[in-house]
Amino acid sequence: MRWLGPLLALLLVAGCAELAKSPDESRPAPGNKPAPALGVPKMRSDTLKYLASRNLKPQPTRPLNVRSRCTNKDGGGTRTRLNLLVKEAEVRTFDAEIAMRGRGSCRFRLADFDQVERLPQALLRNKRDPGCLVRMWEEGPRVTIAFNSCPQSCERDAFDYLWPIMVEAKSGRCF
Repeated sequence: MRWLGPLLALLLVAGCAELAKSPDESRPAPGNKPAPALGVPKMRSDTLKYLASRNLKPQPTRPLNVRSRCTNKDGGGTRTRLNLLVKEAEVRTFDAEIAMRGRGSCRFRLADFDQVERLPQALLRNKRDPGCLVRMWEEGPRVTIAFNSCPQSCERDAFDYLWPIMVEAKSGRCF
């Protein structure tokens, strides 16, 4: 049994010496680059591989035009009331009230905001709290109205549960 330790050490050293002599076939020789696979485009990530097979086009940048006077109640008990008019990316009417059962409500009025951008998104900034922003943009047949950093426009912890309002551009229906 005493000879087992030195024998294993000897075998390990001999094996390492053999590895150093034989070139690794998986590594290309210096100056030679591996040949790329034929017919497969080189992609950097799985996302790019997925998107490469799609016929996606960029969303056109154009002035937002939408009119909505709607109310909606979802399955969770959230009631949304919206009065919105945007013509050629100028917000002319904006009054939104979102009441969440058990959480409180949020209220947004155009009189409390200044419009600071028109394209690519209509952007409203609160007059009293410049961190509070309301963004409006078009995504295909829908318009999204999103609220950023506006807890002062809400009661209790309602802003933590506030989701964007979606509007169908043609019908003005909100959900």
